[in-house]
Amino acid sequence: MARTFGLRGKVALITGAGGGIGAALAADLAGRGARLALVDRDAAGLDAVAAALRSRGADVSAHPLDVTDAAALAALPDAVLVHHGTLDCLVNNAGIALAGRVEDLSLEDVEAVMAVNFTAAMRLTHHCLPILAARPVAQIVAVSSLYGLVAPAGQSAYAASKFALRGFFEALRHEYAGTGLGVTLVHPGGVATGIARNARIGARVDPAAVETGRAAFERHLRLDPAEAARQIARGIEARAPRLVVGKDARQVDRLQRLMPVRYWAILARAIGDV
Repeated sequence: MARTFGLRGKVALITGAGGGIGAALAADLAGRGARLALVDRDAAGLDAVAAALRSRGADVSAHPLDVTDAAALAALPDAVLVHHGTLDCLVNNAGIALAGRVEDLSLEDVEAVMAVNFTAAMRLTHHCLPILAARPVAQIVAVSSLYGLVAPAGQSAYAASKFALRGFFEALRHEYAGTGLGVTLVHPGGVATGIARNARIGARVDPAAVETGRAAFERHLRLDPAEAARQIARGIEARAPRLVVGKDARQVDRLQRLMPVRYWAILARAIGDV
């Protein structure tokens, strides 16, 4: 089994590439010589990212689609093969946030977050797996979250989706251990993206509380997306099984390991939530 995964000349499929971590990762991988198939439901944002990378000489195909569209997702691997001829790396990055306590969420709210954050990644991986498993060396990447390691109050659905992602891809990694197919699970901390501004809001959440919570959450989004992307790209090249990205994420990860039941009481006091 190869110990490293050289990105030069490799074809990488990245979902959620129209902004945030996805766009930053696309730029970083292009700089390392990767060929890119980019996916996002925001066609304008996706086109802008793709055009900027093409202007730098990158080989990029853009695939505007909603990852919750099962038919479009099933057709995506063939579309990538038509343009690039192969696929070496799949990055499941698309995701949405959801704010609200359990009592303030509708079932539709929860299902919508699970559909994007977990089900779409599971489906796309299932569709791409025969291609990737047939390659001499290939890598699957799943961008979970710090909230795939800890579960704060008010983040039940989002944390559930990211814990599900973690469980699925850890099991997949174990199933392909010793083969050419590696799995990298990523847990970023507070990356300065628009995730808070674009979060779905629970059906019964007080709008005033939403703005207060959003402002508090955004204060913790400090890591430059380009730096997060650099760390993820280096992890892909090293075929790292697990990446905890950001000082905040590493600190919270350690706390959860030491105090798996009491960590939230400590964190909540530290950030002023109780």
